[in-house]
Amino acid sequence: MAKTSMVMRELKRSRLVKKFAAKRTALKETLKDPKRSFEEREDARMKLQQLPRDSSPIRGRSRCRLTGRSRGVYRKFGLGRSELRRLAMEGHVPGLVKASW
Repeated sequence: MAKTSMVMRELKRSRLVKKFAAKRTALKETLKDPKRSFEEREDARMKLQQLPRDSSPIRGRSRCRLTGRSRGVYRKFGLGRSELRRLAMEGHVPGLVKASW
């Protein structure tokens, strides 16, 4: 089980991403627009830098929904490898069977 503080930090980051998504997108569009003046783009760049770091979606980390483990997480299931294996062995994941040949 991951530390509760780490899991809560990730939740806080995801909330910040949602909160600033529209503003961040608008500023990035301003930066990409070649028709804008240099001053407007520079102003947009400064405003983008003023946003909280954790509002950037790239800072998010995928975590297991059950344990909070940050490594070995399968995106398709949202579970860590150990929990996915345990649930598959118990038959709780439909269509997932242990490979044998």
